[in-house]
Amino acid sequence: MTTVGIRLVEGLIARGIDTVFGIPGVHTIELYRGLAAAGARIRHVTPRHEQGAGFMADGYARVSGKPAAAFVITGPGLTNTLTAMAQAKADSVPMLVISGLGRSDTLGKGLGRLHELPDQGAMVATLCHTETVTDPKKLGEVLDRAFAAMTAGRPGPAHIQISTNMMGQPCPELAPPVISTSAVPLPLGRLRSIAAALNAAERVVILAGGGTRGAEEPLQKLAESLDAPVIQTVNGRGAMFGHRLTVPASPSLISVRKFIADADQILAIGTELGPTDYDMYANGRVPNLSDMIRIDICAEQLARHPAKMPVKADAGAMMAALLPMTIRANRDGAARAEAVRQAARAELGTLSDQMLPQLDMVEVIRDAMPNSIIVGDSTQPIYAANLYYDHDRPRGWFNAATGYGALGFAPGAAVGAAIATPGVPVVCLIGDGGLQFSPGELRTAVDEKLPITYIVWNNAGFREIEDALRLAKVDPVIGVTPSPLDMEHFAMACDMVFASVPPDPEQLGEMLITPHDGPRFLEVQAR
Repeated sequence: MTTVGIRLVEGLIARGIDTVFGIPGVHTIELYRGLAAAGARIRHVTPRHEQGAGFMADGYARVSGKPAAAFVITGPGLTNTLTAMAQAKADSVPMLVISGLGRSDTLGKGLGRLHELPDQGAMVATLCHTETVTDPKKLGEVLDRAFAAMTAGRPGPAHIQISTNMMGQPCPELAPPVISTSAVPLPLGRLRSIAAALNAAERVVILAGGGTRGAEEPLQKLAESLDAPVIQTVNGRGAMFGHRLTVPASPSLISVRKFIADADQILAIGTELGPTDYDMYANGRVPNLSDMIRIDICAEQLARHPAKMPVKADAGAMMAALLPMTIRANRDGAARAEAVRQAARAELGTLSDQMLPQLDMVEVIRDAMPNSIIVGDSTQPIYAANLYYDHDRPRGWFNAATGYGALGFAPGAAVGAAIATPGVPVVCLIGDGGLQFSPGELRTAVDEKLPITYIVWNNAGFREIEDALRLAKVDPVIGVTPSPLDMEHFAMACDMVFASVPPDPEQLGEMLITPHDGPRFLEVQAR
C-alpha cells in the first residue's frame, strides 16, 4: 500500500526538494517510511533540536536559493521550530515545515493526549501560510499551495500538518506539480517614467536589499550605466564585492545617511527599509525617502513607506528591463562611493574602540578563506561587520543579527549552508553565549563530515547586552555573565580539531589557512 507519508515524500522530490532536516518521533513514523521508500533520491540530516532543523533549512535555502524541508513532530517539535520559522519570515527565506498532528478524532477536545495543542494550525497561521491534509486525494493540491506560498512573491516559510491517522492512509499517485509561472508583469508605462527620472538625476544612489540576491549581474550593470553608488543592506552584501561603486555600509551610519540625503534620486530595490538596517540605534534620524523610486515584489511592503514611484516587480527582471533605457553618463560615482566608504569606515572607530579591530577579524576570515560562506550569530564582530563589511561571494554573508535576531541561529544554518554547497568552505562565527543556545548542532556537522570552521568569539558572556544595560544606566548589571564552556574540552567532546588564539588578525589568519578535514573549532579569547 502506498500511503500519504510515501506520496508526500514523492511530492517533495517532484518539486525539487533534495534534503530534509528532521528528528523522527512517534508522530512522524509514516513520514519516515516515506523517506525510507525514497532511498537515495532525498537526503535526511538529523539535527539535535527541532529549532536546529529549521535553522538548517534556512541556511540551505539562503545559499542555494531554493527551499528545503524540515520534518518535526506535533506539539513540542513544532513549537521548537517556530523560532526558526520566524527568522525565515523576517528575512524572506523559503522553508517548508511539515509536522505531525494529533489524531483527527481527538483534536480540540482537551483530552490531554501526548503533544496536544489547543489549535496547532491556528498558532502557526499567525506566522505564515499553513495547510492541513484532510483528504489523501487533495495532497497534491496542498503541496502546490504550500510551495506557491513559499516562493510566489516575497519568499518565506510555509507549514503543512498531517494527523497521525491520516499519514498511513492509502493515497493515489499525485498529479504532476503545478509550477507557478505567474511572473509579475513589468509595468511598461512606469518603466519609461522611472528611466526618465534616473537619467535626469545627477546624484543617483541605489539601495540594494535582500531582494537583489540572485540578481547581482543586472544590479552591477544598472549601477554602472547610471554611475550610481550601491549601498547594500546586510542581506544584500556580496553583490558588489570590490566594485568601484560598492558601498557595503549600513544606512544606520551618520556618514551613509548624509550620503543618502545628498542624493537627488534614490532607487530602492528589494529592501524593506527595516530598522535593523536603517535605524539600528533607534534614533529616528533616517533620511526622508518619500521621493524614492521603490521596486519590491511585495505589495504590502510597498504600502508601508511613502514613495514617489512604488513599483511591484521582480528586482532582477525590473533592473534588466531598465538597463537599455538608461543613458550612460559620468556622475562621478566612483569618487562619491570611495568618499563614503572612507567616511563610514572611519565612523566605526568613533562608535567604539573595539569596532575596527573586530572588523579586522572578520576581514581576515574572508581573506584567509576566499570565496567562503560566513554564517553569523548575534555576536560583537558580526554587529561590527553589519555596519561595514564587503564580502567576496554572493549569498555568502548572512546572520541572525538582523530581522528577528534569534540567538543560536548560526550553528544550524552553517550546516544547511555547507550541505547546499558541497566543497565550499563555511565559517560559523558565534559568541560563547550564542553557542550555548544550540551547541548540539556541531555534532551534526561531525556526523555529516562538513567543512565548517566554527569560530567562537569568547568574551565570557553577553557583552553586547551588557554594554546596552550599562548605557541605559542599569545598576547593577544582572544576567549577562553566564559562564562560558571550556572550549577545548567542548571541542574534544565534539571530536573536533581545536585551537585557541587571541583577538589578533594575524594569528587567526595563520590558523585559518591550516589545512583540515571536516569541521574544526577555533576559540578567539576576547575576554
